Amino acid sequence: MRRCRLCGAPLSQTFVDLGMSPPCESYLDVAQLDQGEIFYPLHVRICTECLLVQLPAYIPAEDIFGHYAYFSSFSDSWVRHAETFVEQAIDRLGLGSESFVVEVASNDGYLLQHAVARGIRCLGIEPAANVAEAAEERGVPTEVLFLGEETGAKLAAEHGPADLVIANNVFAHVPDIVDFSKGLRALVADSGQVSIEIPHLLRLIQGREYDTIYHEHFSYVSLLTTQRVLAAAGLSVVDVEELPTHGGSLRTWSVPTEHADDPSHSVAEVLGAEERAGLHSLEGHAGFANAVAEVRNDLVEFLVSCSREGKRVAAYGAPGKGNTLLNHCGIRSDLLEFSVDRNPYKHGKFLPGTHIPIHPVEALEQAKPDYVLVMPWNLRREIAEQLDYVRAWGGQLVVALPRLEVF
Repeated sequence: MRRCRLCGAPLSQTFVDLGMSPPCESYLDVAQLDQGEIFYPLHVRICTECLLVQLPAYIPAEDIFGHYAYFSSFSDSWVRHAETFVEQAIDRLGLGSESFVVEVASNDGYLLQHAVARGIRCLGIEPAANVAEAAEERGVPTEVLFLGEETGAKLAAEHGPADLVIANNVFAHVPDIVDFSKGLRALVADSGQVSIEIPHLLRLIQGREYDTIYHEHFSYVSLLTTQRVLAAAGLSVVDVEELPTHGGSLRTWSVPTEHADDPSHSVAEVLGAEERAGLHSLEGHAGFANAVAEVRNDLVEFLVSCSREGKRVAAYGAPGKGNTLLNHCGIRSDLLEFSVDRNPYKHGKFLPGTHIPIHPVEALEQAKPDYVLVMPWNLRREIAEQLDYVRAWGGQLVVALPRLEVF
């Protein structure tokens, strides 16, 4: 029997079952196309006791993140988002040359490079050695390891406690979420703060954003369940911000529990919105599977109709979330000819499961498809500006989420 990674209760209740899918970042070389692929369940459950929505750790985190294909800096808007955050954190906490900032899952230095530029001492923690190397080249000191209570305490003893610990879009990526949170507590000074950005379960449900479910994401959290996880590690949420990123995210600010004041009014507002939406009860999480089926049906029907009409369709972007969508929908290269991506690491490779080829972005202008399916729909505005030239040959852009739209 699977057990909840937060409270240990048996996991018997399904949130949504997306069938079997390969690891979303396991891009294939040509030589691998005639070999077998391993598919794992995408069966998401909800704990009937603490309400944590979670995917069992079908794949060890070390296998997923040991060598990683995602580099944050390839998204211009994400780099700007990070720079804005650093500026706001400096103002909020009064950070300066005497301060110390740590980011967990610091990727290629996309965020901490802005701290370095402002003369703030910082340290990145990144388990993927290939990505950490890119951060070091940007001048961001980086430790290659997974964070837990033990490693957090070791780093704090070596570098000193941090005035700010940042954990952006990593909270969902750790199978032992309590030990990870204890690592955050070990890193932060008693007078410091922990800032966490997390996709908000409320927005995932409302926006039918099921493509954000994949094997890298072990937990899908509300503010309520985030509070419960952090409380188990000795951290208390004192403030929260709602963000548009990733289809709707939360940025929580936490402090060591023994030094916590009353939470801000924003915390009560978000909790109230969750409760009204039913997320503080087991029954309120029902019905998501039906919404997922609608998304799948609409996309498949659109692609089939394009095929019948002789219309060509390509995809922009090869993100992990896109692989969940394409595999769940059973889409192959007969319906979606190819994908393009700005990341040269992916060029010449093939999407896992679907075997759709990945080309440089220039391939779009060469092929001039009738439709371009934008896979990273959360970056829709940025990508639409980048692909404005598609209009020159009469092409149109398409998104599948939160609902099918041609524009």
